[in-house]
Amino acid sequence: MLAQYSKQNIFLFWAALVGSYILAILPQDIAPEIGNLSDKTLHFIAFTVLSLLLNLSYRMAWWKSIVYLIFYACFIEFSQYFTPNRCAEFLDVVADTIGIGIGLLFYWGYKKLEVICENS
Repeated sequence: MLAQYSKQNIFLFWAALVGSYILAILPQDIAPEIGNLSDKTLHFIAFTVLSLLLNLSYRMAWWKSIVYLIFYACFIEFSQYFTPNRCAEFLDVVADTIGIGIGLLFYWGYKKLEVICENS
């Protein structure tokens, strides 16, 4: 059961990674609007989810997941620089980094609850 759960998490992580990249590089005039959420809020939510899924999918040091996802955030901004009607923004990377940290906190909270449930 655990192997299947990990495979599901890995699939979800890669689907979220690819999906977030596709949405990030769509020209602004054809990108779908997601409610009344600001661009920074969407970055924050996306990277919170990516951080949580990455840590649920792969065993790695927490700092490595931060480095990998910040690199990905910078890659998105680099790509947006060359995308019509898009621009690269440093504050997007800041929102991404905050989301990465919150995703890690969710992951650590989940692991603590898992240990508590196993010991009950």
